[in-house]
Amino acid sequence: MPTPLITVDEDIPPLSFTVPEGFFTLPLAAASQERAELSDAFVRELYSRGDESLWTPAAPFYAALAEQLALSGLSYSALGLFSTDDGGVVQCAFTAAAVQTDQTEPDVAAQGILAVLSRDPQHDARWMDLPCGPAVSCVTMREVTISPELTADQEEKQLLTGQIQVHVPFPNGPYTAIFTLHTASTEYWNEFCDMIVSILRTLSFADPVIDTFSGGSAEED
Repeated sequence: MPTPLITVDEDIPPLSFTVPEGFFTLPLAAASQERAELSDAFVRELYSRGDESLWTPAAPFYAALAEQLALSGLSYSALGLFSTDDGGVVQCAFTAAAVQTDQTEPDVAAQGILAVLSRDPQHDARWMDLPCGPAVSCVTMREVTISPELTADQEEKQLLTGQIQVHVPFPNGPYTAIFTLHTASTEYWNEFCDMIVSILRTLSFADPVIDTFSGGSAEED
């Protein structure tokens, strides 16, 4: 489904992209009443096999989470849940934000981002050429310690997590779009890498209204 990003600051140029089936979008609505209503619909879709005993307490939690994410500057946030061939489920978190910068040339901005990210030896930073313009990806892998009280056998565990973050300078304004995919299902790392590349290939900075009148579609590759 086409996924337009809606920001509270109307001065930020528009952007849109498409996510695959399996993504459940958190309701980052500005008004609390609207956010509560959308959160109720969100949990019913996310936990489609549940009932009121699950949906009722879960909805306020996700409404509060959505509020905090919106306050942090995110324009889009979603949970990805995908079935595996052996009947299991893998998941990821996917977010997008627009950050104001002082860049006027996307290529120059991308070169600067690459130079900064490459300074950290834990970063695997690389240049990307997307249909919408230049971008920089940054991959980090970290081990997270899970305390004994949270594990089934009451023993401390180490969990490997991976993050893919892609910085895409706007071609039509002093902003940079930042897309982040985070997952603990690192055994499917290659699939998640392919997924975010596929999403970013649909990224468009065109105004959907203007483009519609010109005969095109801002949400097509």
